Amino acid sequence: MIRDHFWLSDAQFTRLEPLLPTDTRGKARVDDRRVISGIVHVLKFGGRWVDASQVYGPRKTLYNRFVRWAAKGVWLDIFHALASAGGPPAQVLIDSSAVKAHRCASGGKGGNSARRSAARGADERRKSTL
Repeated sequence: MIRDHFWLSDAQFTRLEPLLPTDTRGKARVDDRRVISGIVHVLKFGGRWVDASQVYGPRKTLYNRFVRWAAKGVWLDIFHALASAGGPPAQVLIDSSAVKAHRCASGGKGGNSARRSAARGADERRKSTL
C-alpha cells in the first residue's frame, strides 16, 4: 500500500470477488480491484470524486460504479456478508475530529461577554422571597 493511496490486499479482494455482480451487459468491466480500491479511498478520506487519483482509473468510472452498485444493493450485500463473517473488527474507534456538535452543545448561551457568577456576594440582597 502506497502511503497516499489505498489498495485492497489479495486476501481482501479474494473475499470480495464472489460478492460482486456478474450480470453485466455490454462492455466488460475494467479492473474491479482498482475501481473498488478507488471508491474505498474516496469514501475513507472524505474527498470528492473529482479529487480521486488517476491511479484508480477514470473518476467517472469510480462514481458511476459506486452509484449503480448502491442502487442495486451490492454495497449492502458486501457489508452484510463481511459483517456476518464473525470476529470483532481489528480497528474500531471513534475519532473526535469526525464528531460534529452544534455550537450550543457546550451548554452556554453563546457570546463572549463576561457573566456574573451565580454565587451571591456577601453584601447583596437575597434573590429569593423565602
